[in-house]
Order: sequence, then structure tokens, then C-alpha cells
Amino acid sequence: MTVPELNRSRSTRPPRPTMDDVAAVAGVSRGTVSRVLNGGRNVSGPALEAVERAIRKTGYVVNQHARSLVTQRAGSVAFILSEPQDRLFEDPNFNNLLRGCTQSLAGYDITTLLTVAATAEDRKRIGRWLTAGHVDGALLVSTHQGSPLLDELKGRGLPFVLCGRPIGHGRDVSYVAADDRDGARQMVGYLRSRGHRTIGVITGPPDTPGGVDRLAGYHDVLGETDPRLVVTGDYTQAAGEAAMAELLRQAPDLDAVFVCSDLMAVGAIAALQRAGKRVPEDIAVGGFDDSRLAVTTTPRLTTIRQPWERLSSEMVRLLLALISGDEHAAVILPTDLVVRDSA
Repeated sequence: MTVPELNRSRSTRPPRPTMDDVAAVAGVSRGTVSRVLNGGRNVSGPALEAVERAIRKTGYVVNQHARSLVTQRAGSVAFILSEPQDRLFEDPNFNNLLRGCTQSLAGYDITTLLTVAATAEDRKRIGRWLTAGHVDGALLVSTHQGSPLLDELKGRGLPFVLCGRPIGHGRDVSYVAADDRDGARQMVGYLRSRGHRTIGVITGPPDTPGGVDRLAGYHDVLGETDPRLVVTGDYTQAAGEAAMAELLRQAPDLDAVFVCSDLMAVGAIAALQRAGKRVPEDIAVGGFDDSRLAVTTTPRLTTIRQPWERLSSEMVRLLLALISGDEHAAVILPTDLVVRDSA
């Protein structure tokens, strides 16, 4: 195809519909169309319906770049996972949160941008990118104590909301969290009510809120236990297997274990079965999360249910409030014990 032919083919393409086209089809002013596109304030019901029909009929699509120049908003929010990239695919909890936040933001016509901040250098680099105007705010998941990302975002004034209680921060950070400590109390109290007396725990990382608060809930019920009954994990299946094997070596009289994530519990059950231990007859196992993994294990996992849908929707709600100029806020959501076959 010659250059003139290419130019002619391009010139035959119909022009993209404009706001003026929508206004003409709807029989309203361009200003009315603009008000509908920006939330529908001060627009009558009939006019609103006419504009919406005209948008569908013309196929008009908002020019987000042009809108951002006017509103000074990017129309997007970053979802930041502070873990290695493979954790996004291994741990269903992250997918639950990502899906829920994406769906909630889509209801406001806001795009979700996923980024992974696995290392300290990643977090510094991403912090600079976030505050360069590419996004209106950020949702931070699995943030570790001492992360430079929090201070970077705070220093630059970018609105953000954490999933989980921020360690080392007071009321200057907005967050949404499940009640990790109470959930742990529910699980350990349940195990003790079933007659178990030597109850071990496989904790999360000590620089994360879940690692701190779930261990605290364990001690709330049992007091200060033998240190041999406490082993630290990192919320991976491999860590659950290794920690369970260590517990068996350190405490051969163990009759129950509270594993502070379902993914680690899957690993713990595999280690117990490899050691010839029956679950729950020899050793009962309780998890935390109620992810899809809980019903795929053999036996099915007794666990603590986190309210994933509400966690996501509340994170989005708080972030949009911050973007609009509201003060920092925190939401703590209750958890529930789900009894199945492993304990």
C-alpha cells in the first residue's frame, strides 16, 4: 500500500463522537453533558436519562487525559504488594484483595494499577513514581515494619490506605484490618475447648501486623508458653512445612497447632502426614484466612474467616475519602471461626 493510499484509508475512518454529538442526540446543552459525566449534580432526571441514552447510542468514550487536565486527577489508583512477585500467584489472599479492590474502584470509573514492591530499592523507586502524579492514591498490602514506602508517601502527601494495622504508626495513617488478635483468641480457645493441652503456633513474620497480633492472641489464651511451641513462618506453604517439622522435633507431645495462615497450614498438614501423624486424631490443625485452600485440603481446614469483600470495599472507601480531603481513619472488622474437619 502506497503512502497516499494509506492516508486515504485513514481519512475514511469515522471521527470519534464528541460531547457535542452527545448533546445534539440528547437534545441538551454541552454543559449538561459535562455535568452528567462529572457526577450528575444539578441535572434533572429526564435530562440524565437522555444523556445516558445518547452516550450509549453514539458510543462516546470519556477522554481520560483531557479530563485529568481539568480535574487534576489521574483517574487511577495503585495496588501495591510488598512481597516477591510469585507470592501474588501462590497466596490466594492477595488475589482476593486485588479482585475486591479492582471491582470496588471500577464502580467509580477508576483504574487499578498493580505493582510489586519486593525489595527496599523497589519501594523507594515505586514511591518516587507514585508521587509523580501517575495515580491519585495507593492501596498498600502486606507492608512490613520499617518500609521506606510509608514515609515516602507520607512525606509527599499522596493519599494511601494500608491493609492491616500499621506497626509503629499512630493515627497518622489510614488502614483497614481484620481483628487478627481476636481471631487468634477464637481459634486457640476453640482448640483448648476440644481438650487439647499442648498447643503450638506457627506465626507470621514478626515485622507484619498479622505476625504480631495473631501471636498476641495465642498468648492471650494460653499465657506464656514453652518457647519450643512457637515457631516463626513467612506465610508460604514451604515455611509451613518446615515450621511443622521443627515443632515435631521440639515438642513431640504436641496435640494441636494454630497455623497463622491457611497457606502455611497446607504445608503443616503435608509435614504431619509425611511424619505419619493423623489430622486431627493425633494433632489438630487450625488455620487463619478461610481462603479457597481451606476446602481443598484433606482434611478440610478449620480456620478463621477474614471478611475479604468488606476489607476491599472499606479500603477503597477510606482511600476515596482521603483523596477528597477527609481525615485519616481506621476500620477494624470482626473475624469468624469456621469449624471443618482438621480440628
